[in-house]
Amino acid sequence: MQKGTVEWVFAQRLATQQLTTDPAPNASDVVQRLGCVQAQERDHAFFSLALRSKATTYTAVRAEFDRGEFLRTHLLRPTWHFVAPEDLRWILTLTSPRVEASFAARSRAMGLDQPTELDRMLDVLADLLQGRAFLTRAEIGQAFGTRRGLPAPGERLGHLLMIAELRGVICSGPMKGVHHSYALVDEIVPPAALPSREESVVRLAMRFFSGHGPATIADFTRWSSLTVADTRRALDELGTRLERIAVDGSTLWFDPATVARSSSRTASAWLFPVYDEVVLAHRGIAFPAVADHPIGGRADPHWAPVVYRQVDVGVWKRTLTRGRVSIQTRLAPSLDAGGRRAVAAAEARLVEFVELPRCQND
Repeated sequence: MQKGTVEWVFAQRLATQQLTTDPAPNASDVVQRLGCVQAQERDHAFFSLALRSKATTYTAVRAEFDRGEFLRTHLLRPTWHFVAPEDLRWILTLTSPRVEASFAARSRAMGLDQPTELDRMLDVLADLLQGRAFLTRAEIGQAFGTRRGLPAPGERLGHLLMIAELRGVICSGPMKGVHHSYALVDEIVPPAALPSREESVVRLAMRFFSGHGPATIADFTRWSSLTVADTRRALDELGTRLERIAVDGSTLWFDPATVARSSSRTASAWLFPVYDEVVLAHRGIAFPAVADHPIGGRADPHWAPVVYRQVDVGVWKRTLTRGRVSIQTRLAPSLDAGGRRAVAAAEARLVEFVELPRCQND
């Protein structure tokens, strides 16, 4: 096994995720390449896809989503993800049992653990969505309110919808205004033969390491909710399709077919959303923070990272008000003029994405 440097790992990850190599043709191609893309903050996750593709605006990414070219649903972990329609069923079959087991106590506390009663609720939900009705959570809650014994709007209804997603009953439909809608999986995702569990583990591992590598076993088990034993068996099965590299005492796997290539892209700074895959998927070897980082390099759910030349140099957030976008950045005092110009270019990419003029006082 060869030895590598942290700098090589960061450069390779940026290339693997199509941030420094040529962009993917479509946002849906990015979703397919990465396997799943965390998306509880939907519009920020849209921006993550825009950073990696030729769909550089909110309108372009949303159009693909509304056409069903990629879906948003709960899978892998108890949170939202984007996923390709052709990957939905087998990934749910593989990972949902462990995800449901992880919140079994909460299901019991909410009275959503009795199979007969739960099946009845899911049947009512399916009836409501028949014929591509595409209802929002509020609309489902309103319909449930007319029937006795169904969850009222609130946490219990949200928990039921998550269970329905994890069991492959529902997934996302097209957006209704700014609101998420639900669709029946059987109406928008064609049926397909499911691989064996062993084949599915190998397939998911290959997708992760080829889309996120170089990465560790711990990175994959956290991302997928699968076990270390499952992962090791999958890596043994993959054999030479993946390569290993030792960095600072850790072993990382990557797909040699996705090594960094020359590209016309010139970006050296990025405003990454809080849950961007290049930030979120890697905990052991993550972008280092500059010494005078404005918040000490700590994670903050209200601020997202600014990365320049593989270093975390600050934080950012954006606000949409009255048809304009305000972008706030807090950068390390040591960041030089070249770095600040690169960050300004990254801000311009965000302005292009939201398709709104920037507030003049920014």
